[in-house]
Amino acid sequence: MPLHLFDTATRSVREFHPARSGTASMYVCGATVQGVPHIGHVRGALNYDVLRRWLVHSGLDVLLVRNVTDIDDKILAKATDAGRPWWEWAATHERAFESAYETLGCLPPSIAPRATGHVTQMIELMQRLIDSGHAYAAGGDVYFSVKSFDGYGALSGQKLDDVQQGESLAEGKRDARDFTLWKAAKPGEPSWPTLWGLGRPGWHLECSAMATSYLGPEFDIHGGGVDLVFPHHENERAQSNAAGDGFARFWLHNAWVTLSGEKMSKSLGNTVSIPAMLENYRAVELRAYLIQPHYRSTIEYSDGALAEAAQGYQRLEGFLRRVAAAVGEVHIGQIKPEFAAALDDDLATPQAFAVMHNTVREGNTALDSGDEKGALELAASVRAMTDVLGLDPLSPAWADNSGAETPARQALADLVAGLLEERQKARAEKDFARADAARDSLANAGIAVEDTPNGPVWTLKDHD
Repeated sequence: MPLHLFDTATRSVREFHPARSGTASMYVCGATVQGVPHIGHVRGALNYDVLRRWLVHSGLDVLLVRNVTDIDDKILAKATDAGRPWWEWAATHERAFESAYETLGCLPPSIAPRATGHVTQMIELMQRLIDSGHAYAAGGDVYFSVKSFDGYGALSGQKLDDVQQGESLAEGKRDARDFTLWKAAKPGEPSWPTLWGLGRPGWHLECSAMATSYLGPEFDIHGGGVDLVFPHHENERAQSNAAGDGFARFWLHNAWVTLSGEKMSKSLGNTVSIPAMLENYRAVELRAYLIQPHYRSTIEYSDGALAEAAQGYQRLEGFLRRVAAAVGEVHIGQIKPEFAAALDDDLATPQAFAVMHNTVREGNTALDSGDEKGALELAASVRAMTDVLGLDPLSPAWADNSGAETPARQALADLVAGLLEERQKARAEKDFARADAARDSLANAGIAVEDTPNGPVWTLKDHD
């Protein structure tokens, strides 16, 4: 079936067709680079990376814009507290985010525009809004008039009387519900010249200007975290539509990663950083953990859940290495129809993972019964499905990621695959002495093996 996606604006699952034949256009709200990234930050980037990969697999070119908010109240405050220039603070943490995205296997965006590089486009957008009566200048600030736009609140379901922007009623602001497009300059802060005086952009204005600069007045998909629905995306939509742009045709929102029931955030002090995670897990295992749940489902972080996801990935990996050791090189084959149906159903990754694990069970059974051709075909299918999700264990992309597949570990993996294969063959032939010898060789090498319904999973024991 064709791809269907849940559209926040209509609160329904809709059939996706790109506005331009052969090309899908996506804008994803990227990082506000105020600090180091945690797993809550990168979850959304991974979810939209999976969507992008699936669109490409379906035959579409994808234009993906993922912005960088490099000017913001929090950035300025944290840079001041640290005694560092605001631009250096932002650039340092932008590099940290890019490193995290790359480490976890995100394909690079088509472009990653910075807010500070698009002030001219923001000024032009404000002028259009003022000219059409949807915005006004007051005391060096520029505000969007919420009451001037009849559709305000439709995206988030907010009633106009209940709207609270989280902004103070500044002098010259006509209505507390109006939101700031442009902030008048304060002493010591960065600023840009405009017809309304020196100042800097508001957060909402940035994304509308950058999205339309690269994708045009109307594009296919706007993505971001569920916490952005209001006010950020509501305000983006309002100012863009009010200016005459069709803007996003689909609005997608990924859920949070929570810790003890609360959204993971720096202000709450409940974050789990990427470097901390990679001390205990490979990057590819962390990726699997964050993309296996449905993108609209909250992930309640726990060490146990992450360990379970890592073991699940190792079952996929172990099967492919076992087949490669027994039969030979495993090429990328064809994905299972059930896998495609799952991803076409609003990126149902839990069902897609289930298809992969069922295929592994079939493959291990085939290999145990001596059906090497059947096992190889099933392994090729597993490679194809993991490849779509950016998880292919045999891909060069994971060859040396956070220590994941150094030459030493690769040699160890090949050794283990061979011993596991020997043990399985001996068991099938009821040669238990030979099976025990293979088991003992694994134990002597410090390898712990757990037999699971999806096949054996091995881990390296801790050593003193």
